[in-house]
Amino acid sequence: MKKSILFTAGIFLIAMTSCTKNTAEKVKSETAIMASKLDAKVVNFPVMAFAKTTHDFGTIDEGAIVKHTFTFTNTGKTPLLIIKAKGSCGCTVPEWPKEPIAPGASGKLLVAFNSDGKPNMQSKQITLTTNTEKGTEILKIKAMVTPKNKA
Repeated sequence: MKKSILFTAGIFLIAMTSCTKNTAEKVKSETAIMASKLDAKVVNFPVMAFAKTTHDFGTIDEGAIVKHTFTFTNTGKTPLLIIKAKGSCGCTVPEWPKEPIAPGASGKLLVAFNSDGKPNMQSKQITLTTNTEKGTEILKIKAMVTPKNKA
């Protein structure tokens, strides 16, 4: 019984080591071919260049709805697409162009902040999902919200 288990284990070990060697060589050659194809292909991404990426509303009263327009230019060589724009909470609502922005063209992104129920210092973030090389762009807003007087 011990001899048959030992014999089976030996055959298994030989089979596994011989398969591993061929697989490793195959993977190396396939990887080299794929890498050379990627090196040969130059990918041009759009570039989203903002005039500024942060905005401070200063001091505002609680309950006020304030808006700011961020401007940007596509300085890349391919059309820019903003797939999605999302605020860090429901009080921050972005509006963005849904059509592609051509190379060299500019666009505007409007951000509205509703300060109702948000007293004191507020910092919010808008995350843009784009077809740029990074895939995301971040904008930030902040405001000092004066609390409502509670009677």
